Amino acid sequence: MAAKVDWARNAEEQEKLAKKIEAVVISKTQPSSDDGKDEEISPAERSLLQKIIRKGLVENKNDVSIQCKDPNSPLYSIKSFEALNLKSELLKGVYSMGFNSPSKIQETALPTLLADPPQNMIAQSQSGTGKTAAFVLAMLSRVNPNKNYPQVLCLSPTYELAVQTGEVASKMAQYCPEIKIRLAVRGEEVPRGTNLTDHIIIGTPGKVQDWGMKLHFFDLSKISVFVLDEADVMIATQGHQDQSFRIHKCLPRSCQMMFFSATYEQDVMEFAEAIVSNPVIIRLKREEESLDNIKQYYVMCQTQEEKYAAISNIYGVVTIGQAMIFCHTRKTASWLSEKMSKDGHAVAILSGDLTVDQRIAVLDRFREGLEKVLITTNVLSRGIDVEQVTIVVNFDLPVDHLTRKADCETYLHRIGRTGRFGKAGLAINLVDGDSSMVLLRQIEQHFGKKIQLLDASDVDEIEKLEQE
Repeated sequence: MAAKVDWARNAEEQEKLAKKIEAVVISKTQPSSDDGKDEEISPAERSLLQKIIRKGLVENKNDVSIQCKDPNSPLYSIKSFEALNLKSELLKGVYSMGFNSPSKIQETALPTLLADPPQNMIAQSQSGTGKTAAFVLAMLSRVNPNKNYPQVLCLSPTYELAVQTGEVASKMAQYCPEIKIRLAVRGEEVPRGTNLTDHIIIGTPGKVQDWGMKLHFFDLSKISVFVLDEADVMIATQGHQDQSFRIHKCLPRSCQMMFFSATYEQDVMEFAEAIVSNPVIIRLKREEESLDNIKQYYVMCQTQEEKYAAISNIYGVVTIGQAMIFCHTRKTASWLSEKMSKDGHAVAILSGDLTVDQRIAVLDRFREGLEKVLITTNVLSRGIDVEQVTIVVNFDLPVDHLTRKADCETYLHRIGRTGRFGKAGLAINLVDGDSSMVLLRQIEQHFGKKIQLLDASDVDEIEKLEQE
């Protein structure tokens, strides 16, 4: 398959699989007593949603830290993709994906990943910093198209994440038809006795183990590049760690190892060091969320209807790119979505009763600007970056269910996304009574920042939001 993957067939298969993932699907018949609880999503799904929603790379001003156990290892960084001496077709593919210059992690990682002799690497940086593009570029660069057998193996923890990486590889290799890529995931069937001639295999540990060790569709001892992606998610997924170790044992000693993770906890580090010998370790500290660039207001409301009137008034006056509205329960989110849609707003809703595929479809539409408002429960409050959002509305303030106090960390995650890239963000908190007011004061106290009262019925006052 010449640098093309049958994504339509995979999407159908993914839809079938998504329906089976009970951990992610919350039944619509769930009792209403659970409606007020925060909705949790798995690390794998969070990672997937991050990749779906992001248009560009996260801007990160922190320095990259590098550790190297090998004193002879050449460590240097590049400021342009031309400096890597890539094949012109591959360079064309990189530029066609909108990468004009390397991100921080790419500046440092790519020269090491493409060095001769090959260097092993452990790289850690938050989602959205360009890790996937970095290792996919290294994978494609290492392929010898004249050798018709798998040379590069990339492990991802889930079907959906493997498909995502496959899409990146396919786009980057669009001008290299001689490079063949194959997905090794559930739903991909290969006749027994087949010897695969694809150059790159991207798959999940279970399927790769079956194809390589049980059915012998390809020879693991001929793999020259091994990539283990989303290592932190891999550890959180039952059985994947053992399968990864078994696959790793069959690889040649000369195989280049690349290990990528968004976090760097002790268990991730131990996993990494068990798989990667003498690595160059690259770490990019997470860009801290801050309230410095965000204007925070609160509006006093007596009822849900008054909350809705406040949103309508603000939305009618302020020029808004895209907005996110956080509700405490699915019931409130559904009510608000219906009401805004009736009033002619292009609204998307994201809650825990959607399947993986439905969530992806919602986020895709929002990212493309087909809907200007995304109403969500806590499904999206942590760890998902939506860079085109200019206003966040807390229809309900976040509460810690154990202490019944304000959940200040979630508040920061919710509104911290609006003030990035030097732009001023806007956060509106709707307060509906004494208990909400107590939460607001706790948030003010925690961050040491005053939240200003806004009269949402006064057009002149609302207009000032854009002038300040």
